[in-house]
Amino acid sequence: MFDARLRRAMEPALGRAAARLDRPWITPDRLTALNLVLGLASAALAAGQWWLPALAAWLLCRIADGLDGPLARLRNRRTGTADTGRGGFWDICADFVVYGATVVGMAIGAGAAFDAPWLPFLLVLFAYYINGTAFLAFSSIAEKAGRQLRDGRSLSFLPGLTEGAETVAVHSLWLIVPGAAWQIAAVWALLVTASAVQRIIAGYRSLR
Repeated sequence: MFDARLRRAMEPALGRAAARLDRPWITPDRLTALNLVLGLASAALAAGQWWLPALAAWLLCRIADGLDGPLARLRNRRTGTADTGRGGFWDICADFVVYGATVVGMAIGAGAAFDAPWLPFLLVLFAYYINGTAFLAFSSIAEKAGRQLRDGRSLSFLPGLTEGAETVAVHSLWLIVPGAAWQIAAVWALLVTASAVQRIIAGYRSLR
């Protein structure tokens, strides 16, 4: 819901950070790999009930995820290289692994520590599955039909009630208050499902 505005507000800062990271041994793909490793570490730490280290790893992985794109665009502009889409493909695959793993890790940790039910977390995964299907299918078909939503990213992301900023906030919140994680997950599953329905309707209408 807030992603477009946040991207515009943070673009100058991310651009400056990318320029400072512009070293031969730091590549966009390596930042994406760092995002993946940190995300999996966050999931493992949450499963082991190390809540604050899991939170730190989660936030660091999101920072890495936010910097790989600006660094790639910076280098493409400097070298005059066209975007092949490979980095975007690697990035979305890493994100899907991280999102799924961190939900599972939280479910394991909260279940062990607080006897939290798994059902809300399973519903979050189901809602993520629907959302992922909707926007990936839309992105593919929209490109074929010449109706991409161009905002500088590799894929056409349909806007919705729940986007990246909300996901970062909710995954952080249940690590901050793990005793209420399953209740947070239950509400989150409803919101993500509503967002999935919104994206399906919007995508269907926009492809007429």
